[in-house]
Amino acid sequence: MKNISIYNLKCLATVFTVAILFMGCGDNYERVGEEAVKPIFPQGVAQNFTLTYTETEKEMSSEDLTGSKIIAILTSPITEDFDNQNFKFRTFPKGLKVDFFDEKNQKSVITADYGIVYSQTNLIDLQGNVVIESHDGKKLETPQLFYDRTNNWIFTEEVFTYTNPEDGTVMDGEGMDFNKDFSFFNAHKTYGLMTIKEKD
Repeated sequence: MKNISIYNLKCLATVFTVAILFMGCGDNYERVGEEAVKPIFPQGVAQNFTLTYTETEKEMSSEDLTGSKIIAILTSPITEDFDNQNFKFRTFPKGLKVDFFDEKNQKSVITADYGIVYSQTNLIDLQGNVVIESHDGKKLETPQLFYDRTNNWIFTEEVFTYTNPEDGTVMDGEGMDFNKDFSFFNAHKTYGLMTIKEKD
């Protein structure tokens, strides 16, 4: 009887010791920096991507033969779709080009080295050598630019160079916002050499 009690105590002590070892082997290391960020993966990847945005003047039925008007064509070597995340977005890691067409079918072009389209907020973030060339020759160059699709508003807080061949002006500055057709342009801060053509 005494041997059974000692055996039970030894078994109980062994189980207790193993349990303590397992509890003591928990990972309490607090990860910081890049190590703390959980990797995310796209739900889809498309190469040689082309997306055409169209609109119609009136609502179409399933048998309607009236055409639609092209308002923009987006092309990119590759795009990654992250619609599987809580905050949905799409990236263009190797750059993108967007051809915009106005009411008179005149084309303006935007290019950038990298782009992110945030689906839920209708915001586009363009980064790296962002260039906008309008149909009438106006040109804007900046390292980063945001486009609010809901309000048709474009803005940046970065440095920029704006060239307007109509007025013969070149403007350098930092921070600006404007509407899609450059009819309203607000530069927050200008500096450097600015050439302004005087009216006759």
